[in-house]
Amino acid sequence: MIPVLDWSHYRTFLAVLTHGSLSAAARELGLTQPTVGRHIDALERASGSPLFLRSQQGLLPTVTAREMLPHAEAMAASADALARTASGDTQTPRGTVRISSSEVMGIEVLPPILADLLEQYPDLNAELSVSDAVEDLLRQEADIAVRMVAPAQEALISRRIGAIPLGFFAHRSYVVRHGLPRTADELRAHRLIGFDRQMAYVRSVLKANPELGELRFAVRTDSNVAQLSMIRAGAGIGICQVGLAIKDPELVPILPCMLDLHLDTYVVMHESLRTAPRCRVTFDALVEGLLRYMKMRPE
Repeated sequence: MIPVLDWSHYRTFLAVLTHGSLSAAARELGLTQPTVGRHIDALERASGSPLFLRSQQGLLPTVTAREMLPHAEAMAASADALARTASGDTQTPRGTVRISSSEVMGIEVLPPILADLLEQYPDLNAELSVSDAVEDLLRQEADIAVRMVAPAQEALISRRIGAIPLGFFAHRSYVVRHGLPRTADELRAHRLIGFDRQMAYVRSVLKANPELGELRFAVRTDSNVAQLSMIRAGAGIGICQVGLAIKDPELVPILPCMLDLHLDTYVVMHESLRTAPRCRVTFDALVEGLLRYMKMRPE
């Protein structure tokens, strides 16, 4: 069993594992390379086996290092959560709140909501983690999450925002070149932009709209932001949130009356944070902002 060492040793371990060298880890952490080396040496002595092997590609983790990784990551998440909690105040909304969301929500939808929140509470700081991977709120990897699937854990509280409408859209330049499909069969003959692999939200959309499983995508990517960029560039017809499309007059709705697509959306946080002012006001602001966004419709 590895003795409990200073947290800084495990933080150094994670940095070396991420960057593959002592020097790169030292630059990230603001330490000297000898200090980083001493931290790794101390962990190796404690574990009784080497953690990294030198190679032309840099330092490669051993089996022991890979086994230690999830525990070190859990320590990092707990340390970050402790720092966020300590930064807060028991009376007023202040300190740091970490928010997790998908790429499209974090890049296209949440920034104006958070900008208004931070303007209202100047002592509040926001960390926005943008990824289509679902961060674990029970492990405190984030304080609040905006999710496209309903939470299953009992220790989480959530607010269902509703079904954000989706639709097929194309840039006006694509429609000029290739015409406007009038039926689902004509749509299938067009250059379609879609997903490369089925994330959880994709599976939920397909479950509600099984006819989409028959579509063949000429442009595929697992990034919703990349899909949106391809639509805006005129590369083809793709699915995006109606609230985003109506902000761009160059995006043309495709078969709006024939396709009924929606994406369930939830704001979620751990029940232990409900009384923390910094989390409570952020949770409420996200709910109110997303409810307004969900109601956006073409004029």
